[in-house]
Amino acid sequence: MDAIRDDILPGARLRSGRRSQLEAFLVLRRNPLELWGPDAYRHLVLPGRFLGREQLLLNDPAAIRHVLLGNHDNYQRSAPTRRVLRPVLGEGLFLAEGEAWRHQRRVIAPALAPRVMPILVRHILRVCDVFETELATRTGRPVEMLSVLQRLTLDIAGQSMFSLEMGRFGPDMRALMLRYALNYAKVGVLDLMLPGHVRSPLDRGREQFRADWLTLMDRIIESRDSVAREDDAPRDLLDLLRAARDPETGEGFNHAQLRDEVSTLILAGHETTAVSLFWACYIAARLPEHQERLAAEAASADLEAPDAVSRLPFTRAFLDETLRLYPPAYLIVREAQAADEIAGRAVKPGTIVSISPWVLHRHHVHWRDPERFDPQRFLPGATPPDRMVYLPFGAGPRICVGAQFALSEGVLVLARLLRRYRLALIGQPDVQPRGLITTQPDRRVPFLLTAR
Repeated sequence: MDAIRDDILPGARLRSGRRSQLEAFLVLRRNPLELWGPDAYRHLVLPGRFLGREQLLLNDPAAIRHVLLGNHDNYQRSAPTRRVLRPVLGEGLFLAEGEAWRHQRRVIAPALAPRVMPILVRHILRVCDVFETELATRTGRPVEMLSVLQRLTLDIAGQSMFSLEMGRFGPDMRALMLRYALNYAKVGVLDLMLPGHVRSPLDRGREQFRADWLTLMDRIIESRDSVAREDDAPRDLLDLLRAARDPETGEGFNHAQLRDEVSTLILAGHETTAVSLFWACYIAARLPEHQERLAAEAASADLEAPDAVSRLPFTRAFLDETLRLYPPAYLIVREAQAADEIAGRAVKPGTIVSISPWVLHRHHVHWRDPERFDPQRFLPGATPPDRMVYLPFGAGPRICVGAQFALSEGVLVLARLLRRYRLALIGQPDVQPRGLITTQPDRRVPFLLTAR
């Protein structure tokens, strides 16, 4: 099969002109990536109004820095965001605000510091060994890579968090997450209109989902605690989080807090990484010259070495460029708590301020040939983009605490995969990105794997 050699990859369908409120809501339900027309990719600040609320879309680096860094306490998660994500994340780091968030951040950050990466990388390599062997039995036949990568990253999350293989719990977790994605992850009209303290009809189902999710988390933690320890050395993230203390107060996490942090790290640590790796595999299959360069770099490096990631500069640049065009977290939404000023505009309390990495990473003011896939942008020696126009992990105090681990995992998995297998697409090559919880493909895509 001839691979497509087009480095202009599929994006969202753009529509010019104004939409009615109903049309905008239907697009939000179908595919939020299609909300923004051509103006969004050329203007630095785009005002709007939706369901009676003032809206601002920010593409201006100074304005983004103000919201995410300079005055971040004034811009908190919106009520719809909390409604949708609380069933799986509870009061964990992602949704916490104010002093609760500061306490959680101080406790968690040391557990994901660079000095503990060798413990976590060991788990990544162990899971990769198993999956390489499994994929060897599937060469020459269609392989639906997103499902494979979701299972791979879930196993890595399970190993890294609990030192457990997720074969026993993985199917239950995937079934729960599918139930959540199909029934509760999309924002309903009442989610948008009701005050945060008033339950929407969907919230009743979310509460039952929350109870089932917590039951599963407790089962996994109990199973992990039943395994005898050989010594006092930390085995995984759960040990590190249990031992962690707030350097200012000396407090750690109680069981409920620990469970919410575990949920946050598992969700962030497997679904976002899986979809990033899917897009990396998809691009590698479309661009065989890049795929061969990735494979050659992986073949020449010792992937078991402690500094393996630093020996894979093109693989890292390829992943960085993948995250530019297909950021897993495509939208950051904040609600102004008090009056403020952004880019010379008065901001009233209640204004919804949006920063879309999807739009920002394809913006014509900030990027040369923004639709073109070009890893050279991120190779050593290239001029780095402004920190506020490249946000695959957010920015400011609320930047993703697991970013370093996610990047290490992505680089190592991609290198291990392409060192051993050649990827090709089967059938129609174009896949439309769709904004669900993360930036997903609009259909399941079969790949053909052949041994190198």
